[in-house]
Amino acid sequence: MRKKNEIDFERIFKGKKIPILTLDERWHELFPEYDKPVHLKEIEVKLNELIKQQGKLASDMKDMKALKNKLMQEIITHMDVNDTEIGKLKAKTLDRNQRYIKELSEKMNRTEDELMELPYQIKAVNEQLIVESAKVCYERLNSNNKKVGEIALWVSKIRNELKEKILEKQDMEMKNTAIYSYMHDMLGPELLQGLDEELKNSL
Repeated sequence: MRKKNEIDFERIFKGKKIPILTLDERWHELFPEYDKPVHLKEIEVKLNELIKQQGKLASDMKDMKALKNKLMQEIITHMDVNDTEIGKLKAKTLDRNQRYIKELSEKMNRTEDELMELPYQIKAVNEQLIVESAKVCYERLNSNNKKVGEIALWVSKIRNELKEKILEKQDMEMKNTAIYSYMHDMLGPELLQGLDEELKNSL
């Protein structure tokens, strides 16, 4: 059950057109390897495996179609079967090729079914990855915003303290100037200079 004010990411992303995240550089910028949560890595692996599987099946399908065409051509070439030795060899090749074509057609049908199903599986896992990625991003945004607020308060406090310290410093400098001025008037410049030198030597 969702908490109050919690974003329903599943509803937001459901059925939307989303790029395949593991093939998108921006997603990798958001989640570099050193800063990627474990649960995102697990979904990433699952998605990449499905994409790899889709690529392999598409390649297999291409090879099977080429092989089927080759076998079909051989059947056409060996159609003129007769009772001679060459004719019997052609009959064997014909029979073998027809058997291969049947097996190949069954395998192609199964591969085609898998290829039709895979985009839906990829879409579902990709949706799962965007939902979990968005959750992590918003957790980070909220955490950063909280820290930004804390730092802003600290800066404001330090700024006020700094203003106070600057005023205190100016006040002390004015008091020192006044003390020095009164002593100068009261004792005269020569005596004050002597006192200053004594003070410097004692430091």
